[in-house]
Amino acid sequence: MIETPYLLFLGDAPDQLAAKVAQGIADWRPEHCVGQFRLPGCGADCGVPDMTLEEARAEGAQTMVIGVANRGGRFSPAWRDAMVAALEAGYDLASGLHTLLRNDPALVAAADAAGRALHDVRLPEDDYPIADGTPRSGKRCLAVGTDCSVGKMYTALAMDAEMRSRGLPSTFRATGQTGILITGEGVPLDAVIADFMAGAVEWLTPDNDADHWDHIEGQGSLYHPSFSGVTMALIHGGAPDALILCHEPTRTHMRGLPHYGLPTLEALRDTVLPLARIVNPACRVVGVSLNTRALDDAAAAQLVAETGARMRLPCTDPYRFGAGPLVDALMGT
Repeated sequence: MIETPYLLFLGDAPDQLAAKVAQGIADWRPEHCVGQFRLPGCGADCGVPDMTLEEARAEGAQTMVIGVANRGGRFSPAWRDAMVAALEAGYDLASGLHTLLRNDPALVAAADAAGRALHDVRLPEDDYPIADGTPRSGKRCLAVGTDCSVGKMYTALAMDAEMRSRGLPSTFRATGQTGILITGEGVPLDAVIADFMAGAVEWLTPDNDADHWDHIEGQGSLYHPSFSGVTMALIHGGAPDALILCHEPTRTHMRGLPHYGLPTLEALRDTVLPLARIVNPACRVVGVSLNTRALDDAAAAQLVAETGARMRLPCTDPYRFGAGPLVDALMGT
C-alpha cells in the first residue's frame, strides 16, 4: 500500500501538461495532497501549497509522489538529489515513470538506509492473457482522443462520479499511472508486453451485471505516431459499447510532435468507429468531451454549444460543466 497523504513532486516540469500526474491527483484526490515540491525553473503549479520536505513532513506527508509525466518516462538527473533527500527525511517514494525506482542504486541504497519503501506504479504485477475477443456481459465506455493528454482520464472519472451520484452501477478502470495513483488499482497498460495489452484490458473489464458500466481510462491517440498502439489495445480489448470523443481545442499540434497537426473530431469519429465495430458491432459514438481549461467561462460555453451542434452529439467539458449530458447519452444507448 502507498501511504497517504502525499507531497507532490513537480521537479523541473517545463509546463502544466508535464505535471499531469500531480495535477490529476490534486484535482481528484485533494484530501491526499499536503502540498507540492518544485525545483528551480519549474513551469507547473498544481494549486496546492509549495512546501519544503521538512514542512510537508511536519504536516503529515508520508509519500513523495513523482508527479511528472515526460516523454519516455525517464527521471531527470536534476531530480535525484531531491529524491534521495526525501528518503532520508522519512518519505516513501512513488513513481509512475518507465524508469523504475528499484533500478536506481542510489535510491535503493537511500531507501534501505532509511527503512523506506520504493513504489513503482508502472510495473505490471499480474499475468495477463492474450485477448480472444469473446463478448462479455455488462457495458463499457471508452474515451478516445485527438491527441495525448486531452482529458480522457478526466472524462472517464467524471462520468463514473456522475453515475455513482445517480445511484447507477459504475466503475472507473484505470489504465495509466495517474489513474492508478488516484484509485489505488488498475493496469499500467503501456508497460505491458504488446502481445498481452488487449488481453490486459479484457482482464480489467470482466463480465458484469447487464446494467453495469465500466468507464475505461483512455490512452494515447490513434493519430499520434508515438502512442497509437496502446489506443488500439484499448479499443479491441475493451470492446466498448460506447465511445466518447475527447479534444483540447486550443492545441496546434500533437503533444511532443510539432510537425504533426491534430485531426478533426469528425476524422477521429470516422476512424475509430469502424475499428471498434470489429470487436463490438453495436458500438456507438455517444458524445464529445472538450478540455476547455485554457478558455474563459464564456468562450468555453460557446465552444461546447457550437461543437455539439456541429457534431450532432451531446457535448460538454465534464470537469468544468459536469458530465450529465454524456451520462444521459450513455443511458440512451
